[in-house]
Amino acid sequence: MKNYLSIREAAEKWGVSERRINQYCAEGRIPGAQRIGKAWAIPADAEKPGDPRRTRQEGKNVPVQTTPEGLIDHTNLMPLMNTAFTPGYCREAVEAMVPGPQRDIALAEYYYFSGRPEEAAKAAEPYLTSPDMGARLSACLSYAYANLSLAEISRARFALRELNASLVAAGKQVPHFRAAAAFVAFAGSVLLHLPLQEEMPEAESFLPLLPPGLRAFALYVQAHYLYLKQEYAHSAGIVEAALSMGASSYPIPAIYLHLMAVMDYMSMKQQDRARSHLLTAWEVARPDDLLEGFGEHHGLLGAMLEAVIKPKWPEEFKRIIDITYRFSSGWRRVHNPMTGHDVADDLTTTEFAIAMLAARDWTTQEIAEHLKISANTVKTLISEAMRKLNVKNRKDLKQYMLL
Repeated sequence: MKNYLSIREAAEKWGVSERRINQYCAEGRIPGAQRIGKAWAIPADAEKPGDPRRTRQEGKNVPVQTTPEGLIDHTNLMPLMNTAFTPGYCREAVEAMVPGPQRDIALAEYYYFSGRPEEAAKAAEPYLTSPDMGARLSACLSYAYANLSLAEISRARFALRELNASLVAAGKQVPHFRAAAAFVAFAGSVLLHLPLQEEMPEAESFLPLLPPGLRAFALYVQAHYLYLKQEYAHSAGIVEAALSMGASSYPIPAIYLHLMAVMDYMSMKQQDRARSHLLTAWEVARPDDLLEGFGEHHGLLGAMLEAVIKPKWPEEFKRIIDITYRFSSGWRRVHNPMTGHDVADDLTTTEFAIAMLAARDWTTQEIAEHLKISANTVKTLISEAMRKLNVKNRKDLKQYMLL
């Protein structure tokens, strides 16, 4: 009788994805599971894990702030993301908000999106247990992502667990609370390229309940989810529709939507359209120094930052690269153990960007023309990336890339 199951066998037995099994193992939710190299051995008699958060939350009276009409008050749910400010006046928009949770959470957002994670985490922390639903969910999301860049991985995981616990608790709550909880849990999982929570409702069920700025960002997350499934044209269609229907009025969602379009169009080798979206995102972000999104997405932008931003804005490019190194290091420390996907962590940002293109079947000449460098330089960079990753050919790069 077989004593252990492989990840694949456990996934088939329990009817879930292999990524979900990796997540269970990494979180210590399968007693007796053993790490063997890069894989896991799972006891054959192990039972599919339940959700420990469900037990903790069942019967618990989760405080929810409502309006006089009985609807959830979204005032403090990512208020800066939901504000249509004029580029160049982001800080003024924050200062104009009502003192208290709304302004404090917006300030945490401002710090985060401008690449200041220490200040973002400090501003968000007092609201991690707030009775105000919007403030609590916003604080957890900002705190989780800020702590990735601070290499405070246990704190980041704690905040992500709280987001997922809120989604579980929302199951028996009013629809607007479930929409808010789904929004932050959806963002928390997809942007880390993690499996969606089993309690996650379909995006179409909660999108209409969100205010317009948050709906725009949720559409970015939905497009990102489709991108991960390699549905690039569908993803780009959602982005273009969102931007044409008012999302451009909300600078933070607009930045992320335009960056999503760059990812899609580079995947389809439509460089002119990708360049146009990148420059539009840059025009929105640069006046307020909202550079975090560029650093977060660096590896997915198909070397567009090197081709377009670096030559004309070298100082800002250096800042973006600093953000990239800090964020990606924390991102990998959460993503890799929970998915079993060993995204490379020992390449330079330039090597990674070029290796991404090579893994997507771009030729040496296409990469050279895109970056306006010699074919020999491209060959050298790809060879160095393969040497560091100990792979023999371009096809084998894929397992270490964000594909």
